[in-house]
Amino acid sequence: MTDPDDHAASLEEYGRRVRAWLEEHASGLPADPGLDAARAFMAALYDAGYSGITWPAEYGGQGLGQPEERAFQQAARDFALPLGVFGIGLGMCGPTLLSIGTEEQKRRYVRPLLRGEEIWCQMFSEPGAGSDVASLQTRAVLDGDAWVVDGQKVWTSVARQADFGLLIARTDPGVPKHQGITMFVIDMHDPGVTVRPLRDMTGEAHFNEIFFDGVRVAPDQVVGEVNGGWSAAVTTLLHERVSIGMGAARTERPASFAALSDAARERGLLEDPAVREQLVDLYLQERAFDLLNARLSQEVRAGIQPGARGSVSKLLLADLTLRSADVASEILGPESVAHGAEEGSGKIARALSWGPGMALGGGTNEIMRNIIGDRVLGLPREPQVDRTVPFRDLKVGTQEKEAGR
Repeated sequence: MTDPDDHAASLEEYGRRVRAWLEEHASGLPADPGLDAARAFMAALYDAGYSGITWPAEYGGQGLGQPEERAFQQAARDFALPLGVFGIGLGMCGPTLLSIGTEEQKRRYVRPLLRGEEIWCQMFSEPGAGSDVASLQTRAVLDGDAWVVDGQKVWTSVARQADFGLLIARTDPGVPKHQGITMFVIDMHDPGVTVRPLRDMTGEAHFNEIFFDGVRVAPDQVVGEVNGGWSAAVTTLLHERVSIGMGAARTERPASFAALSDAARERGLLEDPAVREQLVDLYLQERAFDLLNARLSQEVRAGIQPGARGSVSKLLLADLTLRSADVASEILGPESVAHGAEEGSGKIARALSWGPGMALGGGTNEIMRNIIGDRVLGLPREPQVDRTVPFRDLKVGTQEKEAGR
């Protein structure tokens, strides 16, 4: 049996090595150094043994435990690591492949993902199928030795940088909408894939719309089972919501209690009773969010997966973001929309413009509440009269518009 003192000493030494490596390679590194520099950093991180710490060694991970992962996260909190473009691959696509991918898919895709050689995106939402993702109409038809994909996706992060993506498409319109969906790995460089940026209130293009025109996909790129894509999508979404909530708990929040307290102090508002009350409420909401994520992190380290409870973290983050916007507007006034500056109120203004997206991306707040009520609290499900109706007979999304012509 391993001596607990020896294990603790080993973890302490591991943490020192991580910090020493980060101080050498990440000190002073901008959070967005450019794609080539981000890829180079990711490759160096992997080669040093700090990418995929708990992922299986046979697929390119380090094969270590949650204590090592925690030691790395604790050391990394003091550094701005340029990992954002890899977040969907690391937090959603990679875990999905490890959970339900074939042996060949794991061996082909996981190691390059961990080294930053290949960037991934996730393509679920459509113009007529946002909150009701199962109403999607992007179709995949089997043609000889390949599936042919046609349709459109929207609100896809990092699609312009991505090399591969997980796509869900309609493969059988003759069954109820949740049953006729299949998940595929898509080569984003295929000539039939067109990506167009969508500019948001920050002035940047965080999201993209994607068009598929006769994209041929080999059968071995099916993830999970044919017509079993809804179950595969749920697996990805569970990883997504945990990743969004717990990832935000580890990153700087420009409109945090601390930042807004400093802003109130600078403007002589810190003694204003109304402002103080709002700041206290914001502090309590922040603490609740951080403590929940600390608990979920401890459970993950113990091998307990959050499952649907990841939606609680996602919902709290969205509510916290919107609450921060209200308090910031009260304290900063017109400066809360002062884009252009990289620090101070300009930095907060940019965060507030991005804030409403947190109540939409990864599932709307309303969807999160439905999931929490149904799968966490065990409340009765909302009536869904279309669950047994063949998809081709439904009038949903753009099908509804076409039927009205």
